[in-house]
Amino acid sequence: MPENKSQDSNGAPDGKTFLPPLDFSSIIAPFYTQALIKLGLLNDPALDAPEENLPLARRLIDLLDLLRDRTQGRLEPVEEKFLESVLAQLKMHYVEKAEVIKL
Repeated sequence: MPENKSQDSNGAPDGKTFLPPLDFSSIIAPFYTQALIKLGLLNDPALDAPEENLPLARRLIDLLDLLRDRTQGRLEPVEEKFLESVLAQLKMHYVEKAEVIKL
């Protein structure tokens, strides 16, 4: 019969910190989140308010573009689709915020 181990409030066994599984999205998510913050779409946790910084948002998008270019042909289809989706969303929001195209 399996041993019944105790869990902390985060669901981690024996009071250890829960860590999500290592996968490609673990690399993408921090860049994506920071870009959303710098686009002013999410509150900056340090300020608890939105703060727009378009040059930094552009840099984060460029880093994700670089990552896509350097991993081309090496990603699983689902990973590639995830990265392309993140980039498309960020670029659309950037264009809107930077008023590159006036509609």
